[in-house]
Amino acid sequence: MLVSSQLMGSEYYEHKLIKPNSIELRDYQVNLANEAKNENSIVVLPTGLGKTTIALQIMAHVLSQNKGGVLLLAPTRVLVNQHFDFLKENLLLEDIGIVTGEDLINKRKKSWINSVVCATPEITRNDLERNMIDIEQFSLVIFDEAHRAVGDYAYTGIARHFKEKSLILGMTATLPSEKVKATEIIVSLGIQNILQRSDESPDVQPYIQKTNTEWIMVDLPPEMKAIQKCLQIALDERYTTLRKNGIQIGQNKSLSTLLRIRQYVLTQNRISAKPLFTAIRITYALNIFEAHGITSFLKFCDRTKAKKGVGIKELFEKDPNFMRAIELANFAKTHGIEHSKLPKLQEVISSVNDKVLIFTSYRDSVNVINDTLQKMGINSEILIGKAGETGLKQQKQIETVQRFRDGLTKVLVATRVGEEGLDISEVNLVIFYDNVPSSIRFVQRKGRTGRKAQGRLVVLIAKDTIDQVYYHIGQRKIKSAKLMGDKLSKKLENNDLSSTESVSYTHLTLPTNREV
Repeated sequence: MLVSSQLMGSEYYEHKLIKPNSIELRDYQVNLANEAKNENSIVVLPTGLGKTTIALQIMAHVLSQNKGGVLLLAPTRVLVNQHFDFLKENLLLEDIGIVTGEDLINKRKKSWINSVVCATPEITRNDLERNMIDIEQFSLVIFDEAHRAVGDYAYTGIARHFKEKSLILGMTATLPSEKVKATEIIVSLGIQNILQRSDESPDVQPYIQKTNTEWIMVDLPPEMKAIQKCLQIALDERYTTLRKNGIQIGQNKSLSTLLRIRQYVLTQNRISAKPLFTAIRITYALNIFEAHGITSFLKFCDRTKAKKGVGIKELFEKDPNFMRAIELANFAKTHGIEHSKLPKLQEVISSVNDKVLIFTSYRDSVNVINDTLQKMGINSEILIGKAGETGLKQQKQIETVQRFRDGLTKVLVATRVGEEGLDISEVNLVIFYDNVPSSIRFVQRKGRTGRKAQGRLVVLIAKDTIDQVYYHIGQRKIKSAKLMGDKLSKKLENNDLSSTESVSYTHLTLPTNREV
């Protein structure tokens, strides 16, 4: 039974399995929880509006029926630990376990028998295959960041074991804008009901503040424009070669276009392999240069040059335009030129006293931004993933977030690890150092502000660069994503949604080894 109590003017959610006076009573959360407790559902709710609280309410309902336990999945160890801590604090239950890849088999065997288990997907899928998990044990399975349930991600394999036997709850900030990908998520998780709210929903409005968005355009300096021109000429030469080799390729020089034709080239047009893979590398280099600046571009070049691959030696030792671009970039760096976004970033941050969260997709630019801020005397830290030699381990990430939450750090510079689910405290100013052509990532980033107080979002855009391209793509995808829930809901109502509509989906991103 969903009831409330009143304490000193505040209303709280009340349930025998939830700590009294701990969970603020919000109508939209209660409404969504009530709708999701009887059939497989996905809750679509912007960042910062309490998807985990909704999950807690459904958990309490399921556990009180004594029909089985709860498995809560999240994509990273940090997120799993965050959920575990939240449940230990608010769920009146002793046997709450946690399972990650750090745990040895004997420890995992003991943890899997808890009434509630928080776990990472990979180890869960592996232990399911090892028959270490009793499928009948869990009557509710929760998939946090459910938009990941595509392709061969572990969520899809786990869901196959549970979606016909257990109640499924998916949670995400937004559905993808692409129908194929969104359909795949719904089908993979066996979703029967799409429960969606946005910032504009009437029952959500009382709990959010307006966020003012500023799109700030900057011009590349002449030194950067010269480098940009060299890279563009080098890229044009490869496109000309590909067309001469019979490949139908348009005027729109996008990374996605090049990646889509890889398989065709490797199987049916091998003569085009060298110009194609060289074009891909130049496109990566150009995109990084335009969005992130001199240092990130040079570091990308250093890493690429050190690898063995088709056309690498020719690109770095024989291509006059690419070699000239590197030469000009090194010259610019020695003269203190980085990117015209940095002075604007400094100007924006200097004008506020509150905490600031900066998002950038590329790890090298995280360091550039952080170094710049520290030279200004600003107390800043970085938040990046654990991959690679320079990555932040789980405990270090937790400590960094806590210092920011406590106000000990004024500015946090984060990659996408700060976008997904992490309990980063509310900030009044969020800055996008780069644009992202993803509705999911945009919503996740934006949701870090405008919840408890009026928010401010600043998006930096370099004119005539990939930033502008991604801006237009992103805005179009955001509009499509808002309509996707309604479209798929109608199909579910008409029993017109099947796995045949879903096909494998290839993610197209910047190099992942430096991203997070």
